[in-house]
Amino acid sequence: MNHHVVLEKLCACAKKHETQRIRSFDTKAEAEEYAYEWAESLNTLFCGKHGFDVVAVDDNYVISVETGGFVEACEI
Repeated sequence: MNHHVVLEKLCACAKKHETQRIRSFDTKAEAEEYAYEWAESLNTLFCGKHGFDVVAVDDNYVISVETGGFVEACEI
């Protein structure tokens, strides 16, 4: 069974970096570990106008894109 990590929306930075939206893994543990690492990476490498967080949905993980509390210029 595949477990997926999905980037909820592509902000301008994600589009600029040609970021994939979905990544698949053989185990739930691998997907979970990658989801948290990926969200942390996005928070560190991107412009900081959005925040990225992980939400578990069944056996998959969604990286949510949060606005507010950040500089508001990056478009979703």
